[in-house]
Amino acid sequence: MPHNASRHLAEGPRVGIRHFTYEDGAEFTARARESKDLHHPWLFPPDSVQAYEAYAARLIEDPTKAGFLICEKDADKGSGTADGGAIAGFVNINNIVHGGFLSGALGYGAFAHAAGRGLMREGLDLVVRYAFGPMRLHRLEINVQPGNAASIALARACGFRLEGFSPRMLHIDGAWRDHQRWAITAESLTSG
Repeated sequence: MPHNASRHLAEGPRVGIRHFTYEDGAEFTARARESKDLHHPWLFPPDSVQAYEAYAARLIEDPTKAGFLICEKDADKGSGTADGGAIAGFVNINNIVHGGFLSGALGYGAFAHAAGRGLMREGLDLVVRYAFGPMRLHRLEINVQPGNAASIALARACGFRLEGFSPRMLHIDGAWRDHQRWAITAESLTSG
């Protein structure tokens, strides 16, 4: 890779997306610990290097999953790395199915230092375009708890549409939680 080449799979004005690496463990887990209040009770990203290694292994090695780090392009903000910038958040595509379905389910989270700055919107847009482009998926779904206003606002802002309601869908934080189903298809990008 040339000296000035980016590790990003796609870039916007302020962020780029790239896959998880094992080397991201220290920064990712430090940001997860700093963001506990922001994340609770919606999600629980790994906050120790050991937990991160198991989490990253699933995203790196399992073909039914793809993990993306949203990294600020301005390497002067936060710790970051010379070729990635500070990790602002993450978007994971889980349950990837090929064949006639060509679908995946998204999960995502912003880190506290990046919350409210529009970085996740830009990053999620990049992931959606990457999923519909190089990954050749057709449909993406987000399942979000009805009380998670920030996550719902992000899904809506990125063009996802509300498709339904699933009572007691996922076991999170010790209980079965209701979820709204939001989705987008590849045609939505070209027609919207």
